[in-house]
Amino acid sequence: MTDIKFEIDNDGIALLTIDTPDRSMNIITESFMKELGEIITRVTEDKDIKGAVITSAKQGNFMAGADLNLILRLGALQKTGSMQDVFDAAFEINRLCRLLETCGKPWVSAINGLCLGGGLELSLACHYRVASDDPKLKMGLPEVQVGIIPGGGGTQRLPRLMGIQMSLPYLLQGKNMTAKQALSNNIIHEIVPSDELLHTAKSYILSGGKAVQPWDEKRFKIPGGQGVFDPNIVQTFIGAPAMTKKETKGNYPATIAILSAVYEGHQLPMDKAVRVESKYFVQQIIGDVAPNMIRTLFVNKGKADKGVRRPKDVAPMKAKKLGMLGAGLMGAGVAYVSAKAGIEVILLDREIEFAEKGKEYSEKLLAKAVKRKRMTQEKADGILALIKPTADYADLAGCDLIIEAVLEDVEVKADVTRKTEAVVGADCFYGSNTSTLPITTLAKASARDAQFIGIHFFSPVDKMPLVEIIMGKNTGDEALAKALDYTRQIRKTPIVVNDSRGFYTSRCFSTYVQEAMNMLSEGISPALIENSGVYGGMMVGPFAVGDEVSIELMYHVGQATMKGLGKDYIPQACDDVVQKMYVDLGRKGKKNAKGFYEYPEKGKKHLWSGIEEHYPLLKDQPSQEIVTKRLFYRQILEVIRCLEENVLLAPEDADIGAIFGWGFAPWTGGPLSHADTIGVKKFHDECAELSKLYGVHFTPPKMLAEKAAKNEKFYS
Repeated sequence: MTDIKFEIDNDGIALLTIDTPDRSMNIITESFMKELGEIITRVTEDKDIKGAVITSAKQGNFMAGADLNLILRLGALQKTGSMQDVFDAAFEINRLCRLLETCGKPWVSAINGLCLGGGLELSLACHYRVASDDPKLKMGLPEVQVGIIPGGGGTQRLPRLMGIQMSLPYLLQGKNMTAKQALSNNIIHEIVPSDELLHTAKSYILSGGKAVQPWDEKRFKIPGGQGVFDPNIVQTFIGAPAMTKKETKGNYPATIAILSAVYEGHQLPMDKAVRVESKYFVQQIIGDVAPNMIRTLFVNKGKADKGVRRPKDVAPMKAKKLGMLGAGLMGAGVAYVSAKAGIEVILLDREIEFAEKGKEYSEKLLAKAVKRKRMTQEKADGILALIKPTADYADLAGCDLIIEAVLEDVEVKADVTRKTEAVVGADCFYGSNTSTLPITTLAKASARDAQFIGIHFFSPVDKMPLVEIIMGKNTGDEALAKALDYTRQIRKTPIVVNDSRGFYTSRCFSTYVQEAMNMLSEGISPALIENSGVYGGMMVGPFAVGDEVSIELMYHVGQATMKGLGKDYIPQACDDVVQKMYVDLGRKGKKNAKGFYEYPEKGKKHLWSGIEEHYPLLKDQPSQEIVTKRLFYRQILEVIRCLEENVLLAPEDADIGAIFGWGFAPWTGGPLSHADTIGVKKFHDECAELSKLYGVHFTPPKMLAEKAAKNEKFYS
């Protein structure tokens, strides 16, 4: 099988149709580059070929970029070869693109779908670019989102076409553009109806279109200015590094590499400029950030999305009719994403008014989508019609899946379980959305515990990508298959974990806020603590997220945990902080506009200044480095304990769950990737020191000690 179908028509035009075998999207692979190189040579040397047109055989997809596994393999070459070997392999796509645009014959890119990364870079190397008028067509260079930089000339051709200042947001943020935006940015030359695409592309060649790129012609100037002495360029490169540092907190080296590649490369001829780009590209792929991000955010996430944990011998079990118990914020969100996936939803609450209010949540989201022209009114009405509010359990008859999201109380959940099982069929599966209560305990109220499973969503459901599937002691394979098939239907990323108190995400995430409160009790500045979390790369500071979760909930969960663990519970200073904030001061968090933050009716929220009256500041504050280390190491240690206790099935589940579940710093690739990057032995030794200074919660678990002694990593 080939990646590129090669044909020559009667007019002497070569048509290259990209069709990556066994893939839904076209990607750049080793075989693709080999074939492309051979075709470029053939087009160049065959006197009967006037030029070439590149398009795609896949509907709606021109090319999605490079195979990320290939990127990982390129970086790994440093272990078996020289740095010259790494550079030569990485430079190959740049070499081919440069060979293509200087071959002396015109090349045209007929863009008929999504055109990203290497796909756009290949198109930019063509002398003429025409796109179909498909409103869904997007173009962009998203490489920075996986910690790398464009490696096929993107940092050099994009600025030369649209200007340096205009191109930087697309390079530094990985922004996409529509075909109309690409036309106005000088990225493409024409937009035509889909059925005229190939005709238009061939017409350029037949009409004697140029076979020379603008930057290879004399007197070429980059739009908007170029060179180190141009006032516009000087101004751009004075401000860009500072703005980039502000946005990335210095955690993503690819952004600075992009700026460097653009700055250096735009002053050079293209042959040298692309070598500069490849130099910075190689720096990223042999580093730590890019490989960790690629492995977790794309390779392992992709496997999870495709059901890597699904039992192979169970037939597909798509959900057709869902019973959603509880129409609060969580239940309403689950109802929305389920109906959007085409599933009929029975939205049940104890009173019909509550159930109808839950449906209003979907109504508002759909109205917003229609207003923004992301959806037709007809489609929105169809989705809304799938949600049926009720207070009558009899309406659950015929459901093949139940999801419960009622009060976090064992007795309340047991009551709704029994009422539900009295009316649903024997083949119905039951999932609890509990975030802390053990599934095995909740399943005791069920007459069919093999069909009982945890399906833990994150709020807001319509935006958060992760679903945590929890296996109870007696949960069967069919229940797991059902949960994973449903998760795939609603386009969420699942991880599968075993039962325990707090499971994985809630248990580990809580340590982030706990350690922040421990430090607060010691007199460490709340602003220092909060900013250390954010600048370390966490999505939100620990106090801000504590308010969102609610101090009230933290209090009740803490009380239940103390009761459940009894004498095994290890008290922390944070317990007293929660007691003081919620019980003594009545500060519940964002829900009553009083928590670690103040929430004025006008203006932005800000840290509560009165907190210093209760927790006076130390005269000598610790460094940001030690505060960040405490916040991060507490989380990583708890993740390792979950792996050690078999709550987690594999390191990849840990890293996916941490980043997509509670916002662990994406630049690290996840907690276990971060431990590997630090060095397992170094991490172990530093934790041992922290335990002497700050308490037993930093004591290295047995698994960590064993790996440190053997010099092993969590990822082989």
